[in-house]
Amino acid sequence: VQLQASGGGLVQVGGSLRLSCAASGSRFIRTIDMGWFRQAPGKQRELVATFTKRGGTDYSDSVKGRFTISRDNAKNTVYLHMYGLEPEDTAVYFCEYHGVAGTSWGHGTLVTVSS
Repeated sequence: VQLQASGGGLVQVGGSLRLSCAASGSRFIRTIDMGWFRQAPGKQRELVATFTKRGGTDYSDSVKGRFTISRDNAKNTVYLHMYGLEPEDTAVYFCEYHGVAGTSWGHGTLVTVSS
């Protein structure tokens, strides 16, 4: 499975961004098996948002109420809508697929929040 992430950039504190991740390469792809992680400079990669097995959503405490994950099954694409961005959100954001077709990571997209 190949993952193509996009949408990162430079934004001011309080601003918004939408990240996209399109999956391809397998007919077994389900968007419910995709999620978003991030890695800030000098820190470990952490889970940001994902889908539960029943189609709900789950978020890290640090982004809850500010970020929303959504998906478009027809496009095999998941999105991360980020609002109220803070300098602590500065990181490389990665899309991950973990499902029947194995585990894959996207190349990452950089989000920089300036104060």
